[in-house]
Amino acid sequence: MSLLQIARVALDVPLRRFFDYRAPDGERLSTADIGYRVRVPFGQQQKVGILVALPADSTFPLAQLKPVDAVLRELPPLPTDWFGLTEFCADYYHVPLGQVMLSSLPAVLRAITPPKARAIRHLPSSAVAQQVPALTREQEASLAAIADAGSGFRVYLLHGVTGSGKTEIYLRLIERALAAGRQSLLLVPEINLTPQLEARVAARFPAAGLVSLHSELGEAARGRNWRAALTGDARIVLGTRLAIFTPLPELGLIVVDEEHDVSFKQQDGIRYSARDLAVFRARQRAIPIVLGSATPSLESWANATASAGRGRYRLLTLNERAVEGARLPLVKCIDTRLDKLQDGLSGALLAAIEQRLARAEQSLLFLNRRGYAPVLACAACGWASHCHRCAANLVLHLSDRCLRCHHCGFETRVPKACPSCGNQDLSAFGRGTQRLEAVLCEHFPQARVLRVDRDSASSRTQWEALVERIHAGEADILVGTQMLAKGHDFPKLTLVGAIAPDAALFAADWRAPERLFAQLMQVAGRAGRAERPGEMLIQTQFPEHPLYAALVRHDFQAFAASQLEERQQAGFPPYAYQAMLRAEAPRMADALRFLTSARASPPNEADPSVILYDAVPMRLSRRASLERGQLLVESPSRRALQRFLAGWVPQLEAIRSPSRLRWHLEVDPMEF
Repeated sequence: MSLLQIARVALDVPLRRFFDYRAPDGERLSTADIGYRVRVPFGQQQKVGILVALPADSTFPLAQLKPVDAVLRELPPLPTDWFGLTEFCADYYHVPLGQVMLSSLPAVLRAITPPKARAIRHLPSSAVAQQVPALTREQEASLAAIADAGSGFRVYLLHGVTGSGKTEIYLRLIERALAAGRQSLLLVPEINLTPQLEARVAARFPAAGLVSLHSELGEAARGRNWRAALTGDARIVLGTRLAIFTPLPELGLIVVDEEHDVSFKQQDGIRYSARDLAVFRARQRAIPIVLGSATPSLESWANATASAGRGRYRLLTLNERAVEGARLPLVKCIDTRLDKLQDGLSGALLAAIEQRLARAEQSLLFLNRRGYAPVLACAACGWASHCHRCAANLVLHLSDRCLRCHHCGFETRVPKACPSCGNQDLSAFGRGTQRLEAVLCEHFPQARVLRVDRDSASSRTQWEALVERIHAGEADILVGTQMLAKGHDFPKLTLVGAIAPDAALFAADWRAPERLFAQLMQVAGRAGRAERPGEMLIQTQFPEHPLYAALVRHDFQAFAASQLEERQQAGFPPYAYQAMLRAEAPRMADALRFLTSARASPPNEADPSVILYDAVPMRLSRRASLERGQLLVESPSRRALQRFLAGWVPQLEAIRSPSRLRWHLEVDPMEF
């Protein structure tokens, strides 16, 4: 047996294997070193990797193995359950394990030159303790159901209407975990939801170590907070989707707030679902997990309802608002076939806004489309502001005097005349939040109109400043996208108007109605409190549509039942399992040729239940000068689909393709 010791290392490279090195010169490694970061030579450079094993032999000649430069022991080694989580992610989503492991670490821990250690600062240590509110009967029943189930793995789907006190349930469960000496992980879909929740958690548990993890943190701060979680100094971790990979040695509880939100699904790189990984992690650690939402995803709802034939999750329900006397907002549909629109606004909605202004109350108009107008066009020759890099229009942003593509980011100045025929009378068609803001300023010159979208709040600092202005009563009418729909409490807001929601009713994406219902239900929940009843007005040409009828009744269960029935008949998820192979290249012919070759290269002994559909152009067929195609793979069996994909990916990697062609495989795709 050779005295030379082999160190097997995971690296962030797009290869589905580990790399073997010799142990550092003059040093003998032990199994206790597995999980430490290491610095190793790789080609002409150095990389930081993770020591994953000390094998007895290697497939490479031992004399050719380079030594590890250094074992980085300033942090504890990554724990065994973290390895299990990353391995599951790599296996399920069919991506290289080394990329999963290293990409989940903060950038400062992947750096060749390690940062100097700094004291860990929790958030915030000087918070004033918060008065604990009394529980409603429904809240007590939900907490009792969780307590009665005892310890161990269990998924609870907490379905609570807006304002029903779901957050209080989370806080009581975190309190139990802290008392038991365990850590808690609280996931939220968006950075904008963290400040309000951070403040509330810190006020409730001022002595507990609370840290946050999200993409707007500086890398040094993210590194410090991640270290605090690994060492156990942080007892509560609040974060967005990447926080699911945070090592927590004493994890006792996971909460996923707004579990239905598509932001939990990564849309580039490693396309994982943080919610689904959270369920795996809870099972792995044998701990409870709570998925909370006013509009649960239909996949989770099917798992929680016996009528769907599943019942894998325990359903907990909060039907009433937590504040005594608070009622759900009254929802009405305005038939725009009868009440003709003036600049996109109905007479009924204008009158309702006028009433709120007279009562010094706030109104919110919800339009999920940024910019001034979706397209600038010439009536004389038919020219339109198309993006030359994408199969999409350039959106008119009048405040910036530019045309901007919302897909690739290309910008150009607004032309003074038609580039095609010279006509100076160009027209803006359709409306976005900027145009709606201008229209409202014309209709209500005395009102203070505030627009809240990705253009006016592109950073967390800008977002917090806008929220402060709303709370301070410095705005009478809010114009907003879905940024304003989630989790925000504005006491003076009593009216919500939904502008142009009908397009989603008949969209090509079969998930569009589910998303529309969730958005409208959430934005309706912003309206009204106990002393100020709320109202939502939906401008629509289809007031009799079942989706709107369910909204008027606040009847998520009826909407979910009808949607699940349609999906079961059509064979869509959750009654089927899907993967999408996408390819992009400078020429569509190359992308489709690759996909067609992939379709013709199934693994040996492929399961007949797995269906491969034809290769087709994507709906947005060109983005950033690349043509894009896709191929759908589907099976009624998750296991059969996973077996197929495991055998198919090596076939895909063997297909010869042009150098500029790129492809990726997405399991459980959310976008079509």
